[in-house]
Amino acid sequence: MLFAYIVENHWLAVGLAFIFALLIGSFLNVVIYRLPVMMEREWALMAAEASGADQANIEHDVPPAFNLAVPASTCPACQHRIRWYENIPVLSYLLLRGKCSACAQRIAIRYPLIELLTAGVTALVIHLYGLSLAGVSLALFSWCLISLTFIDLDHQLLPDKITLPLLWLGLILNSVDTFTSLPLALWGAILGYLSLWSIFWLFKLLTGKEGMGYGDFKLLAALGAWAGADMLPFIILCSSLIGACVGIAMIAFKRHQSQNPIPFGPYLAGAGWAALLWGQEITHYYLQLLRV
Repeated sequence: MLFAYIVENHWLAVGLAFIFALLIGSFLNVVIYRLPVMMEREWALMAAEASGADQANIEHDVPPAFNLAVPASTCPACQHRIRWYENIPVLSYLLLRGKCSACAQRIAIRYPLIELLTAGVTALVIHLYGLSLAGVSLALFSWCLISLTFIDLDHQLLPDKITLPLLWLGLILNSVDTFTSLPLALWGAILGYLSLWSIFWLFKLLTGKEGMGYGDFKLLAALGAWAGADMLPFIILCSSLIGACVGIAMIAFKRHQSQNPIPFGPYLAGAGWAALLWGQEITHYYLQLLRV
């Protein structure tokens, strides 16, 4: 009864989605920071096992439990344990004036910005699609892309633990034509992977260098599974153009060395998100301009 009332009241649903997504944004901050650390610890343990190290030594060297739930969040400067009322999305940052309550160390403004970004994107999705299967799915899709974007910016890494479930979820949703047909979703996943895979190997054969990571292939496959094969040209073109413009601007303003790699994941994520929401309309408008 309550859910039906919320569904029928559009702006109430949008407002509640915004508030709920602030909490999700706080959780995404944890995922963005901790998931790469968790993966590094897993790799270190696997490397120790592969080297034939003594099992007792491996167990002794395994770090304390570290996952998305434990240990509790602390200040990186003074290890002050963050209390629940110091962890309210956005509000706590404002009340603390962006500083740790114990040592007055500055808290990165990125944390509340990610919370606001998550809330704003979620509210927009619910505004456009309502509390429907498509709306809720797109909200989850957006949360995954936000996590991948910032992890890639920090570590040049697109974790399989996010990209692969995202791919399968896209295929499952489109098995009932949520965003596109299942054949288009299937070929979107296949061609999305193969297109960047082919570019990777062509570039490597010509230059002897690796131009991108395997995570980019998997992310484009996931985007193809959600948006369909017909949206792949839009995604590739938009992400390439934006990535090239940003890269040139960063080099021109000496914010980036030309020999250092630039993560491609954020541009793929942004283009894929836009393609799923407005790709058909943008493509139709562009084709209309060409006819003129």
